Amino acid sequence: MRERLSSRRLHLWILLLCVAGAAALLAPINASAITPAQCDARANDTPSKLIECIQQGDLMAHMQTFQDIANANLGPDGMPSRNSGEPGYKASADYVKQVMEDAGYNVTIQTYKFRYFAWVGIPTFSEISPNAHNYELLSEWNPGKTNGAATGDIQPAGGIVLPPTPDPSSSSGCTMADFDGFVPGRIALIQRGGCFYGVKVLNAQAAGATGVLIFNEGNPGRTDAPFGVFFDAAGNEFVPSIPAGWTSFAVGSDLYSQYQQAVATHAALPRVSLNVLGFSDPNRDDYNVIADSKGGDKNHVLVVDAHLDAIYGAGMLDNASGSAAILDIAQKLKNVNAVNKLRFIWFGGEELGLLGSSAYIDSLSSTELSHIGYDLDADVFGTPNYIIGVLDPAAPDFFGGTVTTTFPNRVYKASTIARNQAVNFFDSAGFDHEFLAPTGTDAFNFNLVGIPASGLLTGQDCCKSQHEVDLFGGQLGNYEGNLGTFDGGCVDNPFRWCDNIGNVDPDNLTLVSKAFADMVIRMAMDNKVMSASGNAVYKKKLPIAGEVGRRFSSK
Repeated sequence: MRERLSSRRLHLWILLLCVAGAAALLAPINASAITPAQCDARANDTPSKLIECIQQGDLMAHMQTFQDIANANLGPDGMPSRNSGEPGYKASADYVKQVMEDAGYNVTIQTYKFRYFAWVGIPTFSEISPNAHNYELLSEWNPGKTNGAATGDIQPAGGIVLPPTPDPSSSSGCTMADFDGFVPGRIALIQRGGCFYGVKVLNAQAAGATGVLIFNEGNPGRTDAPFGVFFDAAGNEFVPSIPAGWTSFAVGSDLYSQYQQAVATHAALPRVSLNVLGFSDPNRDDYNVIADSKGGDKNHVLVVDAHLDAIYGAGMLDNASGSAAILDIAQKLKNVNAVNKLRFIWFGGEELGLLGSSAYIDSLSSTELSHIGYDLDADVFGTPNYIIGVLDPAAPDFFGGTVTTTFPNRVYKASTIARNQAVNFFDSAGFDHEFLAPTGTDAFNFNLVGIPASGLLTGQDCCKSQHEVDLFGGQLGNYEGNLGTFDGGCVDNPFRWCDNIGNVDPDNLTLVSKAFADMVIRMAMDNKVMSASGNAVYKKKLPIAGEVGRRFSSK
């Protein structure tokens, strides 16, 4: 059985295993093996040198700085935040810029525009009468990106299908005919299905609704309270000027039954209050931090990236962890004259749809794009109930378990170079791995334009499978291991504010950062980084050539 990572067992002791053929060299990697000052003074130009200099204390110091930045910069909801478009994100970018300039890199800040939205305070939804009840965020309902407050009687739109059919069949609220007889001033109750959510809201607003509740349709897999975005019939996103939100099927069907009962008995209609205050800016600034090494072949660029933004709060696991890892690796490489030019990038807007990496790639000329030979992506390191995911464009994605995207042919074979380096690292340490597509990571955008890429991630939110438990240990359900068995999570759910530094396992962060550093130094010295070769190629005169064939790992 492979060894499983455990903070209780590993404590702060990590060893370096070097395997060359039948021979093995074992050396301790901990605070006493080499000091940070010694690492800073030398050229860490081989895997053995670099890996031992990636130390937990340095990683956690960066993590603490990101946490302190979040604590000092509250979002519109009044909680610590490093979300794109907010002061905490800009402060994070400024911190990275300063560290990289101090390390001798050429640093630029790339500014791009995006659609910003944030809730102001905490949205609320309650039934006032006849059954007083405050509905619970995330489980019973979810707010939309809207701005408004309303109190009024419920009135269902036409087209509601109850009981639900086995397959989706409702198109409630999709036409103005569904609002015939609607009484202005009431709050519209609409069933999911048939058209964009935004079309339902616009129709309700045109009928005089002061608020909208969209309940899940009730078919298999469509019962929980959904989250969504409002698009009009042409597919344009917008922010409604009346409050709107989604409820579970159970909540929506209960309100519908109450309405029908009230009409049948001539009783008062169910009355609710909906408060969803938000702030939007369709043209807000966001930032990528781009740091180039002063040496290396400018025609052969290795991009090493992590997204710097959070989505709801401090964002320490997702993704201060990857940001801290590449920041520390960059510092440890400051004295190295790599064969390829190193370009470290901290992207914004990843959580909002890979916005930063899209803006960066779109800004490049065809010549500039052709000079990027490879991308390595660090997205979520240090998950407590972890997996070890190695990015591979041919693999199934993390979210759906299927292969969903076809990339240009030239990315596939070359992407296995760094992928296999990670596999060798973890195999040597006695840890399993699984291959995952880059879907949802910034590496995805590089693959789309024909640039080979790999990277690492350790998982977040739900749901860790039995197969993954068999591979990595831990428990079923939430990868973070702290908010229930099969639901919850600190990362992708708003109004929890729990993706703080305590949401990160320092031992896993250290292990995976070392593995990623091994990939970076090997690709930085690969003389054929832009080729479609399935193997790394090193000049014999380079120090790294003496370590070819060895495997370096933490154990």
